[in-house]
Amino acid sequence: MKVRVAIIGGGPAGLMAAEALTARGIGVDLFDAMPSLGRKFLMAGKSGLNLTHAEPLDTFLSHFGEARGHVENAVNHFPPEAVREWALELGTKTFVGTSGHVFPKSMKAAPLLRAWIRRLKSRGMCVHVRHKWIGWDEAGALQFETPDGLKTIMAEATILALGGASWPKLGSDASWVPALKQANVNVKPFEPANCGFNVEWSDFFKERFAGEPVKAVALTADDIRTNGEFVVTEYGVEGSGIYAHARTLREMMKDKGEATLRLDLMPDVPLEKVIARLSKPRGTKSLATHLKKTVFLSGAKANLLRECAADKLDDVDALAGAIKSLPIKLTGARPIEEAISSAGGVSFEALDDGFMLTAKPGTFCTGEMLDWEAPTGGYLLNACMATGRTCGVVVAAYLKAV
Repeated sequence: MKVRVAIIGGGPAGLMAAEALTARGIGVDLFDAMPSLGRKFLMAGKSGLNLTHAEPLDTFLSHFGEARGHVENAVNHFPPEAVREWALELGTKTFVGTSGHVFPKSMKAAPLLRAWIRRLKSRGMCVHVRHKWIGWDEAGALQFETPDGLKTIMAEATILALGGASWPKLGSDASWVPALKQANVNVKPFEPANCGFNVEWSDFFKERFAGEPVKAVALTADDIRTNGEFVVTEYGVEGSGIYAHARTLREMMKDKGEATLRLDLMPDVPLEKVIARLSKPRGTKSLATHLKKTVFLSGAKANLLRECAADKLDDVDALAGAIKSLPIKLTGARPIEEAISSAGGVSFEALDDGFMLTAKPGTFCTGEMLDWEAPTGGYLLNACMATGRTCGVVVAAYLKAV
């Protein structure tokens, strides 16, 4: 079987590549190992589908860290406003929620995905599900494992949008890595990105507070401070406030075997005022009551002090210091299978400026299989779609040139 463009992977990056190509009158064949498309996209919809983030573009791009230079051009051509316009074209109105998060008004992913796939099919996208790509044959043809046996496809251009290594049950299992390495493509090892971390909680704390949110705190790792929130889990900590520091915490663990995250439980109150409040006569009141009445700490926040600063509770200055800088010792990252996304993947050194593999001309890579990471909050999804769109535009030009 011969096709003009083969897109392998039916997530947001692959579908957006198909969007760019079919909008230019170029039909595509999209292959996916799963029985249906967009499974991680639908999973993201369970928490409302955070499509992008409404903020100045320079601020938006700053969240990509070292990878900014590699994704900036793609995001410039498909910024947050363009994401919202695209969704509206497909009948999905969006709104800006707290802290700039952009969601569909329906808070659902399924209607948007259905409308998107319907439009792509009407424009010339042919879908082949249950087609698991296993590499190339000696002639350079794509090979797929299917329910009907091995299939071989020749394509004028190929876009690989195979995802990273998180949520393998939904399709992104990194099984493509051996094929690319065999083709002499540099692939960086995968690591959990937006992930939780292990903490050795006491049995009491674990049983009493697992599942409880800790809100309105400041989190600091290696002198990087952010405001946010997280959730206490049976195994440790999880949530957006933790994800924002995941990369830093991973690097600290590589260097020292462990990492310390510091919490400011009262980020809007200076240390001196905390000391003054705690210095009020306690009388016969218990520490729990004193903390609640003077500094308004109770529940998980108050018990974090007992858990992580038990030796500081009897001295006002030491207790205030713990409230403003409470050390949480992390012993490891959660498994990559549990992570929202992954770091690592195809090195940008293996690609030209249009995301084409220099070792495999005519083959392009996009989305989360590239070696970049971004925090949750719409950054990851926006950039996946942006790099997919760029791949589609570049492939359209490539087909004209060959």
